Amino acid sequence: MEPGQLSGDKKAIADKIDSIREGLVSLSHDIHAHPETGFQEYHAVEAVEAFLKGQGMVMERDYCQLPTAFRVVKKGRGNGPVVAFLAEYDALRGIGHGCGHNVIAACAVGAFTGLASLMESCDGEIWLIGTPAEEGGAGKVLMLERGGFDGVDFALMMHPTGGGEAYNYINRGGRASGCVTVSFHGKAAHSSTPASGINALSAAISVFNQIDMMRPTFQIQDNINGVILDGGTAGNIIPEFSRCEFCIRAETMKRAEELINLIKGCVKRAEELTGAWAETETEPVYAERYPCLPMCEAFRDNMGRLGISMCSPKPGELFGSSDIGNVSIRIPAIHDYLSITDDASIEAHSSGYARAAAGPEADRICILGAKGLAMTGLDLLKDKGLREKSITYHKETVPSFYGKIEKGNYD
Repeated sequence: MEPGQLSGDKKAIADKIDSIREGLVSLSHDIHAHPETGFQEYHAVEAVEAFLKGQGMVMERDYCQLPTAFRVVKKGRGNGPVVAFLAEYDALRGIGHGCGHNVIAACAVGAFTGLASLMESCDGEIWLIGTPAEEGGAGKVLMLERGGFDGVDFALMMHPTGGGEAYNYINRGGRASGCVTVSFHGKAAHSSTPASGINALSAAISVFNQIDMMRPTFQIQDNINGVILDGGTAGNIIPEFSRCEFCIRAETMKRAEELINLIKGCVKRAEELTGAWAETETEPVYAERYPCLPMCEAFRDNMGRLGISMCSPKPGELFGSSDIGNVSIRIPAIHDYLSITDDASIEAHSSGYARAAAGPEADRICILGAKGLAMTGLDLLKDKGLREKSITYHKETVPSFYGKIEKGNYD
């Protein structure tokens, strides 16, 4: 696709986003300068609301009973599909915006605002959904459970990456993941008389050993990584308390849940062996991702019109996890990637990447990504063939063990 081929409504979208470029970049930098972890993103939400008020938009706060979730709706001239742009804005503890969620937020706001300017000539409606706690807490999972995506037909977002044009990915999947925290309670004793105590640390070590014994039976995509967060206070005291945390990754959410049950079995056996008793906490599982290829290709083509080349990831690459996967099971969705730094040595979730997320290239991609998302949203509103292909692809791609896939409120 040759760059510069914009006309009609897509040129109008690009012009609108260009007119608010300074405000969008300022929004990205403001969120970046005030990093907030999951469910604590109050400054970010207020900054987004202030920007949208300036555009005549009204934000619904406390969406899904979550103080840092929100929704903004712009209706068109008549009934039609509902297209949602998803914003993330949480930061990483101790690093800041090392995943570039400030760019995601400003990009989604820009896409929504750009397409909102044309809704008087479109059937349907668009939503901007603010989704907290992607880095831990599974905000989108809670919002799904509470009906926050009910009525949405198509969901769109972009995510920053690094390494230059070769890492501008469409149709990139992701593994399922989960987290299990186990706290063992025992009985303290002097190390000279260990039989009079109950060693909580031994119970934790037993869990690690059992998992390691079972690793040869794991499936190729399975991984359990654990750390001991608390294992005692002194070498001459039998530990009365220990706490460990396990991160699980698997090919599917169904398999991740099986691995969580495996860990619970190890915990039960450790209790029986040592006499300690355990408390086990699990976070919501982040599902694997099912990007909707027809929507990905539409986004790729629109980014091509803007001069940005995109490609598919290489086979066999291992990727991280995100709660957009849970959304992608329910709704045709995209979560495509645009590079904000040419330096492939700058890894995501690092202080170097956090610095890049407020750099000139991140600002440029924020604006171009907003245009591409808005243009893809316009395609979905106006192109019935794209909608039908996307719905069919989604139904055929998501495994049947997740149950019947509904088409949404618009066909």
